[in-house]
Amino acid sequence: MPRHPIRFLLLSLLILALGACALFPNRDPLNINVVGIEPLPGQDLEIRFAVKLRLQNPNDTDIQYDGVALNLDVNGKLLASGVSDQKGTITRFSEDVLTVPVTVSAFAALRQAVGLTEKQSLDNLPYELHGKLAGGLFGTMRFHDSGTLSLPQPASGSW
Repeated sequence: MPRHPIRFLLLSLLILALGACALFPNRDPLNINVVGIEPLPGQDLEIRFAVKLRLQNPNDTDIQYDGVALNLDVNGKLLASGVSDQKGTITRFSEDVLTVPVTVSAFAALRQAVGLTEKQSLDNLPYELHGKLAGGLFGTMRFHDSGTLSLPQPASGSW
């Protein structure tokens, strides 16, 4: 069996693979920012919040999603986590607000309270948000946001 057909086949596969890369458009990452945190009713020893995220699509194509998961770290420690099976589309060059319920366990709240200094309050706390937006043609998109926030006071009886 001559080597030329194998070389031709390998060269053809390489050219085909490189051409396939050109079919995937260059996409800018989504801009995802925390725009609000509101208290929700909790059960027993847990505290719940609704985290509102603004999702901005800077691309010229729609982005479909099918679920979101996030972790919220405050003062460098995990405070809350949440998931949602919401589905939707962020149309080209547009934005939307997505609300994700998150849960704070009693232990996470205690860990945060122990970490606060005497002079520190619930205002202007440093936060980091890590999450993923699932689904769509290009799979899961991970996101990160950081800044400072003021935590809302829970409804009476939630602590």
